[in-house]
Amino acid sequence: MNFTMSPAETMWRDRVRNFMNDVVRPHDETYAAQQASGERWKTLPIIEELKERAKADGIWNLFMPPLAGHNPVDSSFEFVAPGLTNLEYASCAEEMGRIEWASEVFNCSAPDTGNMEVLHRYGTREHKERWLRPLMEGKIRSVFLMTEPRVASSDATNIETSIVCDGDHYVINGRKWWSSGIGDPRCSVGILMGKTDPDAPRHAQQSMILLPLDTPGVKVLRMLPVFGYDDAPHGHGEVELKDVRVPVENMLLGEGRGFEIAQGRLGPGRIHHCMRTIGLAEEILKKMVERLLSRTAFGKRLAEHSIWEQRIAEARTSLEMTRLLCLKAADVMDKLGAKAAQAEIAMIKVAGPHMALKIADDAIQAHGGAGVADDFGLARAYAHLRTMRLVDGPDEVHNRAIARLEMRRYRQ
Repeated sequence: MNFTMSPAETMWRDRVRNFMNDVVRPHDETYAAQQASGERWKTLPIIEELKERAKADGIWNLFMPPLAGHNPVDSSFEFVAPGLTNLEYASCAEEMGRIEWASEVFNCSAPDTGNMEVLHRYGTREHKERWLRPLMEGKIRSVFLMTEPRVASSDATNIETSIVCDGDHYVINGRKWWSSGIGDPRCSVGILMGKTDPDAPRHAQQSMILLPLDTPGVKVLRMLPVFGYDDAPHGHGEVELKDVRVPVENMLLGEGRGFEIAQGRLGPGRIHHCMRTIGLAEEILKKMVERLLSRTAFGKRLAEHSIWEQRIAEARTSLEMTRLLCLKAADVMDKLGAKAAQAEIAMIKVAGPHMALKIADDAIQAHGGAGVADDFGLARAYAHLRTMRLVDGPDEVHNRAIARLEMRRYRQ
């Protein structure tokens, strides 16, 4: 096994790293100031400015797959993207993850990345012209509407939102929540998962449909805080859908194909999430070590106390192990496909947040009272990382999949 990064991986990683250090990081305070002033749900000028610079530098839409094929509806749509593999993109995602808001600068932030991949793989020419092109140009944003408040959505077959055909329209009724990105005023379209046939086989009941958010009957009931943070200007909303009518042409791939689309969407996204988490964990570890080297207690620097030596060593070890597992998952997906990488993808989805949460917890402890305040961003990072144990499926679901794959090996 060759652990040396290829020239392409190194080149793209370094281009993103240099842009992060030279362009994004110097504007961190500007971002915070713009976010804190005026309306909570707004477009930030600094984001729009840096997006144009990233686009001009050619580090834009890095996540988009290298091939135009794999679309059973329309594979001829042309777009501008460097065509990185999952492995090449992984290190770029890690660099972006070091600053919470940076991914959008490169047009590589969730849920837009997953939604663009869905449109690319399963959308018609009309879908792509209307929605994919402006998403790839960074002109609009999108939302993914799946989780529901009334059911255990970790089992997506529980989803109750109905999608009923009525002539040349589908009528949607239901309620969604944790709909990330719906607070952004640029959010124009959603991909909604709902039930088209409750009597079909269990995994053929669900479908995905494109939902323009200005359609009558779509109502954002409230924005949901995460440990008290509203995550503006992105945010997570609870959405009511009442007799919402959308054209039948908005159905993706066909009725009953929702789970098929979901599996195609979530594989790469979990790699993106894990690598961004690794980048954030690196930033947190850096803050922790700098703090320990700068403070003295009981006659010596905090870093020289054996308990902190132990915690630093454990943090570095777990970081390196998680990174290698994530890169393996990306490599297997590139070479053999998402199904072959199923176990690795599930493992990184569990391992990444657990690793980063432990480091964040230690870093908060190292900072004392400052760790739970806003001064170093550690409390906010911890809240975000704790949420990652639920995003794209809770730990229990992924561990269940890992265990079943393991047991299958021995049953065979």
